[in-house]
Amino acid sequence: MIMEQLITTLIMITVGAAIGGVTNSLAIKMLFRPYKAMYFLGKRVPFTPGLIPKRREELANQLGKMVVEHLLTAEGIKRKFLQAQFQDQMIAWGETQVRKVTGSQKTLEQLLASFDLDNPSKMVNDYLKRFLQGKYGEIVSGHKNKPLQEIIPKNMLDDVYVAIPKIGQFIIDKGIIYFESNEGKQKLGKMIEDFLATRGMLGNMIGMFLGNESLVDKVQPEVVKFLKNKETHHLITTLIGREWNQIQDMTLKDLDQKWGVIEKGSALLDIIVEKLNVEESLAKPISTYLKPNEEKMISVWLPKVVDISINFLISHLDGMLKQLKLEEVVREQVETFAVERLEDLILSISRSEFKMITYLGALLGGVIGGLQAIIVFFIQ
Repeated sequence: MIMEQLITTLIMITVGAAIGGVTNSLAIKMLFRPYKAMYFLGKRVPFTPGLIPKRREELANQLGKMVVEHLLTAEGIKRKFLQAQFQDQMIAWGETQVRKVTGSQKTLEQLLASFDLDNPSKMVNDYLKRFLQGKYGEIVSGHKNKPLQEIIPKNMLDDVYVAIPKIGQFIIDKGIIYFESNEGKQKLGKMIEDFLATRGMLGNMIGMFLGNESLVDKVQPEVVKFLKNKETHHLITTLIGREWNQIQDMTLKDLDQKWGVIEKGSALLDIIVEKLNVEESLAKPISTYLKPNEEKMISVWLPKVVDISINFLISHLDGMLKQLKLEEVVREQVETFAVERLEDLILSISRSEFKMITYLGALLGGVIGGLQAIIVFFIQ
């Protein structure tokens, strides 16, 4: 009798555990299976498709809201940006990138060519000319009828006034050197000869009495003496200053009519661009230009760039996240997932928990079976 009761109890416990475990396992399977609705005689079979396939759209909406409201929040990202460890990591990453660039043997021409630009040298040359000529044209058209003194900054005008005595002295010094040289003496002799030739008989008489060579020897020291005289310096300085004052009062249009300065300035810009030798500059490796400043870029510029970038991101993060519309991105991604992939994703996270639920169902089923057996024995 006792043996029969024991066997009955074990059977009821086993059956209860099997029912509990299988029921929980089936319930878990029904979260995902079947993937699609099933029909019999034109009517949908109940509980098809599974819960998650049936509610996938709602699941996608809820996941999108959860990500935006609780996971990738602006406040959380800002806190991450402000962490000293994160900033140090950004600087370390930036240092690696800077050293790669500064040590690169790729030329500027190759770098530009990587952007599908044909003949970068000619392109840069043409761009520089267009840019400079455009700016030059704007300046000329805007100041054409203004006096020069209104165009040139006052400090530059003052610098010219300060330089006038030096210019005068420079001219005198060059004149003294020239007239003291053999070339200057010969030129002075030629000038005296031409002068006497225009004076007819009087010139011939002077030439006969003194001789051309003798006259040059007498005039040359006087010319040099005249140049060395302080009054000569004052005279030349005054003349230059007077001319400069007259030039300042002239408009750019007047200067162009008198000397063609506008066209000459335009031509000068083209010459400057040609002298820059863009082709040779672009043929040099990037490291030629960047390597000398590598340490300064890393120690001074990089931390500032990281700091400015982080502050910019923090101040604009709310707007950027709104523009990204992360909720829609997550929703659309989840909606495109195959149900099999959703099942694998959820099971990869909660497989052990689901197993525990199955085991717990079996345990509860076994306990209930055992209780039933005890109740049956007491009733009998």
